[in-house]
Amino acid sequence: MKRTMNKIAAYAACFALACTVTSLQAAEKGHGHDNDHDHEEAMAGPNGGKVITSVEPHLEFFVTKDRKVQITALGEDLKPIALEEQSIRVIGGSRSNPTRLSFAKQGQSLISDKAFPAGNDFPVVVQIKSSANAKTIMEKFNLNLSKCPTCEYKEYACTCDHGGHDGHDDHDDHDDHDHDDHGHKGHKH
Repeated sequence: MKRTMNKIAAYAACFALACTVTSLQAAEKGHGHDNDHDHEEAMAGPNGGKVITSVEPHLEFFVTKDRKVQITALGEDLKPIALEEQSIRVIGGSRSNPTRLSFAKQGQSLISDKAFPAGNDFPVVVQIKSSANAKTIMEKFNLNLSKCPTCEYKEYACTCDHGGHDGHDDHDDHDDHDHDDHGHKGHKH
């Protein structure tokens, strides 16, 4: 019995050591949590839109002057590349009467069939399917179309460091702007 208890204690110590080493390795890489989601430096796409990094290739979500959505596939250098088989659907606006957008190919991008309604700050859900048999990936974020006071982009694509952009809702530190612009609100890790 004593020998069994010693083995259990030894296994528990090894497990604790392995967890500590894993935590230290994650901390060295700048991550203090166990998940596959990398918090990357904030970046805007070539058109000034939000870069969606949860899919490969990355996609730029850009709201045009006429309030339509333009989706552009990006290469590693963040330059536009040819779209593959991506299927995109976007839902946004009022929760009680949402606007549902479908897309058609135009040049190297996809352009929405409709424009978003009036308003500068509303929830958006982007559904991305990389191929017919692929799992749908969902990005949820607040689409704040106000101009950022400290950078050249709209708030939804802001590249400033207004409190770390750490993916948490507690980093809003200027003028009532909602800065959950990196697709983390409601995003499950």
